[in-house]
Amino acid sequence: MTAPARGRKRPARRQTADAAAQPSPPTVWNPHIVVFACNWCSYAGADTAGVSRIQHQPHFRMIRVMCSGRIQPGFVLRAFEKGADGVLVSGCHFGDCHYVFGNERAVEQFEKTRKVVQLLGLEDGRLRLEWISAAEGVRFAEVINEFTDQVRGLGPSPLKRTNSRSPAQAEKECTTAGS
Repeated sequence: MTAPARGRKRPARRQTADAAAQPSPPTVWNPHIVVFACNWCSYAGADTAGVSRIQHQPHFRMIRVMCSGRIQPGFVLRAFEKGADGVLVSGCHFGDCHYVFGNERAVEQFEKTRKVVQLLGLEDGRLRLEWISAAEGVRFAEVINEFTDQVRGLGPSPLKRTNSRSPAQAEKECTTAGS
């Protein structure tokens, strides 16, 4: 097929009445997920996944923290309050923490957070704790895909506000909440 001559436009395609009358396929709801990732391992694992071009769900916002042990229940609750459908806390494997006992503290904080989330009536599947190292880009992608599908199955968060803020604005508010 040859290109049209300069200055000439291709004729517009005609849309048949049948094609115009067909309903569009239903769109899949995509959850908003906030990921709190340890700077030393999990964030680097996400970077490894990206550099290696490993396919994964794009429906998350990553918040880098120095240590997963620093994630307080208030940070997670704020993320849910600002519209997150799911929250993933991710840190170093036991024995690999740059702050020695940070991931043990993360487990303590996570259990406190889980209890509060249950009191609020949210499903357990909306909150997850994972250990991902810098070399585990494939594992990061698997965890993100699994968690996104899990949250998608639960539907939108009952705490989600109906407002006009973008996910980027909500993320900014989540990160400034602890400052």
